[in-house]
Amino acid sequence: MTDAPDVPAAGRYDVTPVEPFGVAILAPEPGARVADLDVTTLRALVRAHHILLLRGFAPFGGPEELSAYCELWGEPSVWPFGTVLELVEKERPEDHIFDHSHMPMHWDGMYRDHIPEFQIFQCVHAPGADDGGETTFSHTTAVLEHADPGTVARWSRMTGTYHRAMEYYDSVTVSPVVTAHPVHGAPVVRYNEPVAPGDGDFVNHPDLRFTGLPDDELAEAHRTLRAALHDPAHLYVHSWRTGDVVISDNYTLLHGRNAFTSGAPRHLRRVQVLGTPPLVNPGLVR
Repeated sequence: MTDAPDVPAAGRYDVTPVEPFGVAILAPEPGARVADLDVTTLRALVRAHHILLLRGFAPFGGPEELSAYCELWGEPSVWPFGTVLELVEKERPEDHIFDHSHMPMHWDGMYRDHIPEFQIFQCVHAPGADDGGETTFSHTTAVLEHADPGTVARWSRMTGTYHRAMEYYDSVTVSPVVTAHPVHGAPVVRYNEPVAPGDGDFVNHPDLRFTGLPDDELAEAHRTLRAALHDPAHLYVHSWRTGDVVISDNYTLLHGRNAFTSGAPRHLRRVQVLGTPPLVNPGLVR
């Protein structure tokens, strides 16, 4: 693991590693504010370590304060609802994002005009310790570095065509499973993990199609890719505590969600921050 850069303010804030990747900064005293941390340094930490956990800091006063803070990171992605997505279970969800089911691995912005560089999550209320609902992040550069060349070659022949219709878009995107990081060019995985065909409880299945391999090889390619993405060496599973702020590198990671107990008080807020310049989605076809 690369040594974390020093954080300003005369060593007041200690950077500690998170396993298997990522770093954390814990509040030095009650009432410390996230906004007092130097954003330039935080941005460098996320780009180097891909996950940054800020824990124990005073909570944002509401979605407007969170959105204003995120503007320090760059240009927030604007949706029909604004910049802050309230991730909370709905009584009759029309999409799995608002259900209590698991969420397969994917990358944010795959169905929109621009792909955000950062995701900034705030935990307004954590579920109970035994309720599940962890957010999962897979380090796809590490996945490719650790796989044998033959396996990577097979994954590299795969192309995914993804169609998803929900309240905020009805879009198709096409992407190679193995592609290049848009800034430094290292190989990364862009993949929307298929849902088990028999999972009838999953709300609003996306339409996924994969090409580039013979049908009899596709199933094995999916199996090996899923195993690598979920290998504990590559998978950071974040158990939420109320007040946590997590910033993730959407250009490198895929993320998902573990199922949680229906009715558990899981409430996250999410803001997507675009890169500089904003990354035009190379795979969007409609």
